[in-house]
Amino acid sequence: MLLERESAIRAVLGAVAEPEGTVVLLTGEAGVGKTSVIQEALGQVGAHVRVLRGACDDMLAPSPLQPMRDAVRGTTGPFALALAAGEDLYEPLIAEFRGARPTILVIEDVHWADDATLDLLRYLARRLSRLELVLVLSFRDGEIDTRHPLRALLGSLTEVPVRRIALEPLSAEAVTELARAAGRDADELYRLTNGNPFYLTEALAGPADAVPLTVVDATLARLHTLDQESIAVVEQLSVIPRPVGFQYIDHILGGRTEALTRAERRGLLQTRSEAISFRHELARRAIEEALPTIRRRALNARLVELILAADYPRKLYPLVHHAVAAGDRETIVEFAPQAAREATAAGSHRQALTHYEALAPYVDQLPAAERAEVLAGYAWELHLAHRFPEAISRCQEAIALFEELADRVSLTEALLQLSRHSYLAGETTTALVATERAFEVAQGNAEVLPHAVGSRGMMLVLTGSPAAAVPLLQQAHILASEAGRTDLIALCLNYLGLAWCDLGQPGGLENLRISIDAAQASGDFEAVARGYTNLTEMLYRARQWDELEQTIKAGLEFTDERGFGSHAYNLQAHRGLLMMRRGDLAVAEQHLRRLIDTVDEPGMLSVLTAAGLGRVLARRGDPEAGHLLADAWAQASKQQSTLGLSHAATAYAEWAWLNDLPEICEEIRAGLGRSLEEPAFRELARYLAVAEAADQGRCVRDQQLESWEETPYEHAVQLALTATREATLEALEILLKLGAAPAAKLVRRRLRELGVHRIPRGAQAKSRNNPAGLTDRQVGVLMLLMDGLTNAEIAAKLVVSVRTVDHHVAAILTRLNARTRREAAARAQDLDLRLIG
Repeated sequence: MLLERESAIRAVLGAVAEPEGTVVLLTGEAGVGKTSVIQEALGQVGAHVRVLRGACDDMLAPSPLQPMRDAVRGTTGPFALALAAGEDLYEPLIAEFRGARPTILVIEDVHWADDATLDLLRYLARRLSRLELVLVLSFRDGEIDTRHPLRALLGSLTEVPVRRIALEPLSAEAVTELARAAGRDADELYRLTNGNPFYLTEALAGPADAVPLTVVDATLARLHTLDQESIAVVEQLSVIPRPVGFQYIDHILGGRTEALTRAERRGLLQTRSEAISFRHELARRAIEEALPTIRRRALNARLVELILAADYPRKLYPLVHHAVAAGDRETIVEFAPQAAREATAAGSHRQALTHYEALAPYVDQLPAAERAEVLAGYAWELHLAHRFPEAISRCQEAIALFEELADRVSLTEALLQLSRHSYLAGETTTALVATERAFEVAQGNAEVLPHAVGSRGMMLVLTGSPAAAVPLLQQAHILASEAGRTDLIALCLNYLGLAWCDLGQPGGLENLRISIDAAQASGDFEAVARGYTNLTEMLYRARQWDELEQTIKAGLEFTDERGFGSHAYNLQAHRGLLMMRRGDLAVAEQHLRRLIDTVDEPGMLSVLTAAGLGRVLARRGDPEAGHLLADAWAQASKQQSTLGLSHAATAYAEWAWLNDLPEICEEIRAGLGRSLEEPAFRELARYLAVAEAADQGRCVRDQQLESWEETPYEHAVQLALTATREATLEALEILLKLGAAPAAKLVRRRLRELGVHRIPRGAQAKSRNNPAGLTDRQVGVLMLLMDGLTNAEIAAKLVVSVRTVDHHVAAILTRLNARTRREAAARAQDLDLRLIG
């Protein structure tokens, strides 16, 4: 019986009746009945609707795109053909549903989806308006935290119709109805099962005189009503985390089909879509986890033997899964490298990393050449996961092996890979050394020389030597064209555009746009992603706000759909900076905080977000700004990247001006090591001039105010620095509307100097959340601090980075005028902040 699910079924069917493509998100805890709702709804759609259905599996590292393969199995449309041919899948996926009859595409348990599947679903979801398609995604929302990969897909559903169906456990009334039909105690069943339909069904299937305490007890009670042969069959199937096709059943079970039938009649197993599976994943997992360790390993070992002996299609991923569960090192060593490489090629990077980590304890058993390749591949996946120190370490091990093998080509590529990892980690010196070494090794080798020359030019651009970079990039462009390296051609155009922007020469922005088009045309997707980030950075510097907004939007669509997390982080940071420029300080703060909190280690890009957030907080008068900006400046000084230095130094200089700290300006001038005439540092030059003029009690020269952009805050600053009362009063009005209290305070002082006595105060300043003036997040941190938690424990509880908590604690101490955590807790008690929070 499907009780209390009628409205959910109607909602799914209603989406099918919609004239435009729709996403249905079916959520709820494990066992709440998501699959049952889908099954019932699909049974009620008309014959004119095509149904495609796939499901994700809870494997160690599932086969890339397996749910998509399952959905189109047996069809001959464009997507199925592209999958079989190993071609690019994005356009064929859209062609599969364009002009076809109405279709429902169901992907169940998408919280277990591999990266490549999530990328395709994002791409499809954004284009639903053109298609007669209902995309049904089911998942356990309670298992999706802020860092879960599914979040990116859910966050992209802003411009398509979405129906959210949240299934709740059954009510006490529904449980009573089921219990009455079975002659059971309803109150006891509801108390134990809390209305979970699967648990409830399992409990009702057991003996009436023994209500199971947990879903595991209920499942095992049902299992042990079977004979020993049937139990053995069920236990063997329990270690297989996906449905087993009929064609493999005899091979796996050794002809014990009668035992299989008895298990199916008892309700533990079910037949669906030409396969045998457990009635629910909870049942499979309960039985698997109840197995003694030795027996579980033995059952997995038997499956390894069967898979190796049989001609199973796509057997690589289940083979490694069962080998790891069996502790079979020989099979892991033989097959995990290939599984990792295939997952990388498919774009399933988390799954590739899982395979490399399974192989890591046994990597020394590989021959030297293969070990070096594995270490280099492992390093690449670690860097994509933002685990930069580990990536650098593994890459250095690969380099040492390639040197021993005298493999110049692989050595050059590994050195260039190390350069990239190190630069993104903020280890710029190491990156430059690796690039120069690769340049030396590549001499005379036409295969890798274009890459080495181009990378050397790119690093020179990124570290402030654009004039020296231009001839190298031009040479690399020629060499890449001769070698047919389309990816490198696009990147050379890209970095030539950056160099020309840095040199103040015309054509830089146009070259960046051309490089994106070239990479798109040749299918070199990483070059496209890098093109978007570099164009975004230059448009921000050029203050071309409308095109910047369009570029960020297009870039995020591209990078999100293809899994380029680091590039997406860069673009999201610039989106926050654009919000700041347009005067949306509160929204910018929220956006940048969320970005910092959801990525543990963005590497050198942490300077960009820290400087951006610090600048927003400085404008709002939050004392946390000083700590953030000092840290960002220190990091940028260490990294010596033009991007980091320009953002951190400018933000720090503005904070110095707002807080009357001219010594900070002296520190910036001494530590910068760059000319303030460079385009990247012209805004910094203006803020240094403003801060130093204010300190010396003199006016800023008119030429130092030229070219300040017409964004609200900067316009107000420019008005305030003129000599007229009217302009300065207008500046104060703008700053009060923006909530820019520190700048408004300086403008009031300026008005007094001009002889104005009746100075507008604006709205009375109010504490944002409580008498101490703490933000909501700071109140939450303070409560945990009062409970005696360390910063690391607070970070784990709030699901943020420890660095973020460090900044919050520093701001709390400042606002409460406390020297220690204990003193802050005592003052919070005096203010009754716990009640306020």
